[in-house]
Amino acid sequence: MNLLNAMHPECVQAQADCANRDDVLAAIARLAKQSPVLKNMDEPAILKGLIDREELSTTGFGGGIAIPHCRLGNVKDFVVGILSVPSGAEFNAMDGKPVKLFVFIIAPSSGSNEHIKILSAISQVLNVPQHVGEMLMAPTAEVLAENFLRHIRDEADSKQHDTKNLFRVQIQDEDLFHDVIKIFASFNASTVMVTEAEPAANYIQKMPLFAGFWSDKQAEFCKVILATVDKQDTNETIRRIEQKVGSLDERDDMLLTVQELFYCAGSLNI
Repeated sequence: MNLLNAMHPECVQAQADCANRDDVLAAIARLAKQSPVLKNMDEPAILKGLIDREELSTTGFGGGIAIPHCRLGNVKDFVVGILSVPSGAEFNAMDGKPVKLFVFIIAPSSGSNEHIKILSAISQVLNVPQHVGEMLMAPTAEVLAENFLRHIRDEADSKQHDTKNLFRVQIQDEDLFHDVIKIFASFNASTVMVTEAEPAANYIQKMPLFAGFWSDKQAEFCKVILATVDKQDTNETIRRIEQKVGSLDERDDMLLTVQELFYCAGSLNI
């Protein structure tokens, strides 16, 4: 299931009037219910799933956008829809500002990989301010849906024949690790894998020749992230990482390498 197929035009509303999170989630539940995929689901059950997900952590990621989503046991396929609220609604967003554009996902309880790919594809579109502004100006549901679908098609066309790069990130700081793994999750990477590692000093210091060189306690946290990323997203991925952690050249607890892949096929369950 890709985002183009998951998008349901009947689940789109433009220029809505919602004041707060409760209003927004109720409107999303009503819209989602319009999809044939959810014809056997009760609207209150959809609403409860959305509320339960928001209670875990907000899906308002800042910048006036949110991606409310939930997984329901009796759902067989993905449903994606859009709600625009140009005046803004209080949604407990990460930046504390009102949210104006909501792209929502109702997903099956299985299919985590597909869920993450759809989330990533939506995030790619919403990360472009011009796209968001254009969608907020859409006067009707039809125009709003077409604007969104056009940007999705543009993304798909540009990546159809794209090659992959392999990122290898060695990290000795747990907080940085969580920040970086979130960045890779925001891209439509075909694989993201984490492996355990140890500093070489743990072994070298046991050799008689080097005994006494390391008197300080060595880093206990040490992990390696391996991720394949579309080649055209490489510079943007590096930019986001440095935006979060600062200049990599000034860090002694993180090492990033990138290599071009001659051949890449298949994928792994996340």
